[in-house]
Amino acid sequence: MDLIDPRTGAVRGALEPGRAAEVTAAVAAARAARTGWAALTPRERHRRLAALADLIERHADAYLSAECAGTGKPAAEAAGEIAEVADLFRFYGGAVRAGTSPAAGDYLAGHQSWVRWEPVGTVAAVVPWNYPLLMAGWRCAPALAAGNTVVLKPAETTPDSALLLAEHAEQALGPGVLTALPGDRETGRQLIAAGCDLIAFTGSPAGGAEVVERAGLTPVSLELGGNSPVLVLPDAPADTWRQLAAACTYNAGQSCAAPARVIVLAEAYEAAVEALAAAMAEREAGRDFGPLNNPDQAARYDRILSSSGAKTIRTGPGRADGLWRPATILADLPADDPAVVDEVFGPLLTVQRAADLDEAVALAESVPQALAASVWTTDLGTGLALTDRISAGEVWLNCHLAQSAELPHSGRRGSGAGTDLSALALREYQRPKTVTARLG
Repeated sequence: MDLIDPRTGAVRGALEPGRAAEVTAAVAAARAARTGWAALTPRERHRRLAALADLIERHADAYLSAECAGTGKPAAEAAGEIAEVADLFRFYGGAVRAGTSPAAGDYLAGHQSWVRWEPVGTVAAVVPWNYPLLMAGWRCAPALAAGNTVVLKPAETTPDSALLLAEHAEQALGPGVLTALPGDRETGRQLIAAGCDLIAFTGSPAGGAEVVERAGLTPVSLELGGNSPVLVLPDAPADTWRQLAAACTYNAGQSCAAPARVIVLAEAYEAAVEALAAAMAEREAGRDFGPLNNPDQAARYDRILSSSGAKTIRTGPGRADGLWRPATILADLPADDPAVVDEVFGPLLTVQRAADLDEAVALAESVPQALAASVWTTDLGTGLALTDRISAGEVWLNCHLAQSAELPHSGRRGSGAGTDLSALALREYQRPKTVTARLG
């Protein structure tokens, strides 16, 4: 199948999707490597993961070309994400050395007990096209640090950086420890059925539901998107609208935790719409952010936009041809509007009106997803109280998309079940074993 450059629409290469033979070979290689990799001391795994991080940094230009070719994102965005991935491999290599098992103790009379955290075995990591390398890092770094081997299935439109990562992993970690398996959805289906010990999936809710159905009793870790609410109070900081416009258009809005649904109190609604429109007008498609990733995503975006009942539509400057879409806001729309209910996954913000804070929270909680949210106010007490009332795995106050390797990122409700980032993510890829010995 053809690989397309989303910036131009031109064919940039071809990919032969993996099928039964390739899936079987990739899983077999991972299984063959897992005993040796798991037997390494945490110190040695750390050393090898650090060597992989060094290779990523040494070949940053090659990763930059691969990321930009597959996603079309600006070079500055891609460069920052490449640096984050190198940091992730170093972070998890060190984190696994810290050890978090309960101390051995005499929990039963005449007995002594220990808890060992062991790797699950071979992990199938299925990652999306919006952050090809970064999402691979989020999944692979903790899985590898915990002693697992990984078969990495990148999205069919963005295999480039995954193949490069697997090449460097073979040099730094050894054969079979991290294997890339490029292909389409059928490749992913076959991988899920290939007998791996855990499935780590990042993607759409529909895709996640299919993974769960096909996985059966195999454990599954899921991150399934956000449709994030943004509560902006009348006393919000002066830079709120520019901050939200920048966060919404980062990666052309194709971020699971991107701001999506702005909720404003009624007395400030008209002023908020104008201020947000002005801020979005400063973000130019083709200069400040890239295109949508693929024709299917562009068609979905256009379908949601055309079906919206918004009475106010404001668009920013820049390209609107091919896969490019300008920054857009939709206002004066009902709570059940398609652009509100569905995660648009593009450079678009809806603006909803709330009579009071109780209604604002109700609107924030009115969709199935619960991945991330933000609150904007200069009243710290009110802001912190609202963060308590919003059910989401990550809630920001006067910022959005502020993330670090040390802080967990996890979904609730329709956003999946599992944790990325922080030392807590190691638990996604480990299982406890209790050992109890009778004394005497």
